[in-house]
Amino acid sequence: MLQIFQKTNINFMKYKYLAFALSGTIILAGLANIIFGKGLRPGVDFSGGTLMRILFKSPLPVADVRQALSEQGLGNSIIQEVEKGQREYIIRTAGLNRDEIQADQELEAHAILGNRIVETLKSAEDKASAERGLIDFNNAGIKEITTILQSSFPDQAAALAERIVNFQVEKGIIEDFEALREEEIPDEVIGALKDKTFLGSLTVLSRETVGPQVGKDLRRKATQATVWALLGMLVYIAVRFKLAYGVSAILTLTHDVLVTLSVFSFTHRELNLPVIAAVLTIVGYSINDTIVIFDRVRDNLKLMRKSPFEDILNASINQTLSRTVITSGTVFLTVIALYLFGGEVINDFAFTMLIGVISGTYSTIYQSCPIVLFWREIFGLGKRVRR
Repeated sequence: MLQIFQKTNINFMKYKYLAFALSGTIILAGLANIIFGKGLRPGVDFSGGTLMRILFKSPLPVADVRQALSEQGLGNSIIQEVEKGQREYIIRTAGLNRDEIQADQELEAHAILGNRIVETLKSAEDKASAERGLIDFNNAGIKEITTILQSSFPDQAAALAERIVNFQVEKGIIEDFEALREEEIPDEVIGALKDKTFLGSLTVLSRETVGPQVGKDLRRKATQATVWALLGMLVYIAVRFKLAYGVSAILTLTHDVLVTLSVFSFTHRELNLPVIAAVLTIVGYSINDTIVIFDRVRDNLKLMRKSPFEDILNASINQTLSRTVITSGTVFLTVIALYLFGGEVINDFAFTMLIGVISGTYSTIYQSCPIVLFWREIFGLGKRVRR
């Protein structure tokens, strides 16, 4: 086994009260912010609404985007620039006024809302071209392109449409019909498209619509998944070791979840399904490291029978320190690479994992072991541990 540290003798338990104070401060500040401050910002997955990713052909300042939406009564939309350049934005809005729609039509209303956003942001040239009966090429699907080509190329229309749309998706937005030559689209086909379509000023890269009832169900299921995962860990560790170790592990995992939620409340990031997936991943990652230390504690209780329990904890942490650093270090490097270079789609997941790796490594040493120590002092836990 690779050893980074040789026979370390660090007194980790010496700083247990400082660690509790630090964790308590972060968690209490986070809970105060969640309850009395800005709180957690639920994403479309949980609150319902429409989330659209829009790419413009030419740069458009975010102020202009916000003003255009405000003029159409959509001023409460959240607008986020994906990358510098003022061409790509993520636009999220909660939905229409409930007085305007029936309760059983909310999902359809969200879809209508998405169409309103697109129509609002289209240029005057786009609207004029549409009035002349032309189709927006940058927002046309396979079915529409096939219909356009059907009369002139009946045998090839479907295959050509699929190639064209795939190329369109790959490029994001087509700025000139001549770009289709890269896909070796025949000149006659390009000519037919020029006659019946126009190159719109924007394209919708993705659209996500979630109704309020679905969002409520997702919130409930996400909470249940987290709670059942924690209870499962408690039962496993209580059987594998003792109840004290199971309680310690659950409190440690709860600490990791609360720290992560606190950081999310401070940064005002969206809480969505990828974040919940990352939280559950953190639970699995953190408990693995905790079990390794507890396993070493169990062995050392036999080898160091005359030593104080606090010394046994310190020895166990030091003996597994190399493994902890190697495991946490490699995971940290992977996650930070995802965070820095993975793009907007997985940024929230990577950010959550980043916080979780740091919190999980810290809590394994400074939360799980001190909690077992305090349990022993309070309840008089015997030195015998199950095999």
